[in-house]
Amino acid sequence: MTPFGKVAVLFGGTSAEREVSLVSGARVLAALQGQGIDAHPFDPATQPLAALKGYDRAFIALHGRHGEDGTIQGALELMGIPYTGSGVMASALGMDKFRTKLLWRAAGLPVPDHVLLDAAADFAAVERSLGLPLFVKPVHEGSSIGISKVKVPGTLAAAYADAAKYDALVLAEEGILGGEYTVGIVGDEALPIIKIEPATEWYDYEAKYHRDDTRYLCPCGLPAAREEEIRQQALEAFRLIGGRGWGRVDFLLDEAGRHFFLEVNTAPGMTDHSLVPMAARVAGLDYPALVRRVLELAANH
Repeated sequence: MTPFGKVAVLFGGTSAEREVSLVSGARVLAALQGQGIDAHPFDPATQPLAALKGYDRAFIALHGRHGEDGTIQGALELMGIPYTGSGVMASALGMDKFRTKLLWRAAGLPVPDHVLLDAAADFAAVERSLGLPLFVKPVHEGSSIGISKVKVPGTLAAAYADAAKYDALVLAEEGILGGEYTVGIVGDEALPIIKIEPATEWYDYEAKYHRDDTRYLCPCGLPAAREEEIRQQALEAFRLIGGRGWGRVDFLLDEAGRHFFLEVNTAPGMTDHSLVPMAARVAGLDYPALVRRVLELAANH
């Protein structure tokens, strides 16, 4: 008998990220079972939540809405089942790119300039104020779903219409083009920073999950003192939204080397292309050990 009891690995779900979640969850399940842990698959899209009764702990490998936005977290709390990752408030905030940025900016953390769009927006004025290129993204989606890069004047309205298919809230964000980076967080530790170099124009869905020519650099190439500064600030950014257990904070560098925090992920991917397992490996934590550590951090919030 392991100290974890009977563990439900929650994956699949109903969000636009279901495909990624299925891959993450299958790997997590195999890693737990490989260590003798009594872990079982649980897909909320095909099983009623009431069937979780009798489980002692839940590993959340759901991505996107109803998985990392606080809803499943609230259900687990009502059922008294400890679960991995952040609580209801932090999960909901982390899923909301707009309100995360509001909170970080209010706390004095650097974030890209951005504008919340709607159908009545003055798209030409937004293009002028943010400059081109800029990025358009649904506020409540992950995995780069619905995101587009606007490079040509007059095309923001079409990009908005595309993003609005996924979400009623759409964000336009200035393009910061000096490099894409991420900081994984496990417990109270910020993991080594990874620099992401996609072969595509930017780090889109294909580059994240299907292409094998995206480069992940860890060590990331930043001076040690600079990396440590950003890692600690990323930990602060994570804690500001109420994050706990584990997560990931993404940031960009501009051409002058200044960093800007982009978003937080409270239920990071665990596929063979995923970033937290890469950084954990560099820190000396292989995949099974990482999965076990995340499960150890599960809590009632």
